[in-house]
Amino acid sequence: MGTTLLIGSCEPFSGKSALVLGIARHLIAANQPIRFGKPLATSSEWDPATSTMPSPLIDDDVRFVGETFGLTDEQLIPSMHLIAQETADNRLEKGDLDTCKGLQDLRRQSEGHKGLTLLEAAGSLHEGLLFGLSLCQVANALDARVVLVHLWHDSRSVDALLAARSQLGDRLIGIVLNAVTPDEVTELERSVVPALEALGLVIFGVMPRSPLLRSVTVGELARRLEARTICSGDRLELLVETLCIGAMNVNSAMEFFRRRRNMAVVTGADRTDIQLAALEASTQCLILTGAGEPIPQLINRAEELEVPILKVDHDTLSTVEVVEQAFGHVRLHEAVKATYAFRLVEEHCHLDRLFDCLDLSC
Repeated sequence: MGTTLLIGSCEPFSGKSALVLGIARHLIAANQPIRFGKPLATSSEWDPATSTMPSPLIDDDVRFVGETFGLTDEQLIPSMHLIAQETADNRLEKGDLDTCKGLQDLRRQSEGHKGLTLLEAAGSLHEGLLFGLSLCQVANALDARVVLVHLWHDSRSVDALLAARSQLGDRLIGIVLNAVTPDEVTELERSVVPALEALGLVIFGVMPRSPLLRSVTVGELARRLEARTICSGDRLELLVETLCIGAMNVNSAMEFFRRRRNMAVVTGADRTDIQLAALEASTQCLILTGAGEPIPQLINRAEELEVPILKVDHDTLSTVEVVEQAFGHVRLHEAVKATYAFRLVEEHCHLDRLFDCLDLSC
């Protein structure tokens, strides 16, 4: 009989996909048969206007993992439901909170699978309850082992882990702490990890915070800002890691820009001096706010350097809020991010210890 491993988290965007990629890569390299899926889809090619769900319902993250590793259609597990406002409205109207029967079907399929069934849970412990597909419900229905990826801020972060253990019991086999300040990783491993394990929380790894994995494409920023792309529209795949606001004098701005990398610079459309200075630094895009249009010389220079210029209707403060919200809240769908995730998991997670708990020979 196969083994089911459920990767969950206490809050959304904690780094589950990075761990999934690292585990899958290691298993495939060891010629271990795997299947992957998300019982509750969070992103899919679905048009709410038609109310027609794609069949099979394959989450976008699942498709990305399948494409990354060349998995067959049989290795990609369809989702039972898609979580969205429209589907939640429909579920609420029906008033049916019973666990989805499809989970029992999935369990029977898992029993016939000799390798690992790797599943990614919903964003938090409670998300999906309306669909009968919360982390605990899925774990219980599938008799799954659970690993949590948890954002670590300080010792207060342990409260959520203790709450998760009280709900999951022995199904929780371990935890990966994520987004730790790089300079604090060694000290955390030396002092905090032993203290957590003394509380009965097994730690499989401590991963540092990664600006690359938190980055967002220029195209995603344009979509969220409903921006007009003035130039270099073929470079919207560039990754933005940091945000700078060009509101200071040009000399201060140049000094500031030199210390940053892969920036999105938000500044007024009338600040040509700031815009030109930003183009000579590590800038991935210019985001112009306020009235007016960029001068032709600026557009020409941006095109030479292949830096997109976005024009928005929002004020600077609103624009900054949208951009800041995007960091760390986008899906890991770029090849360069996947490659970095492989390395991060390999260097900072004890996968051999995890596989021992799963009785997998890797």
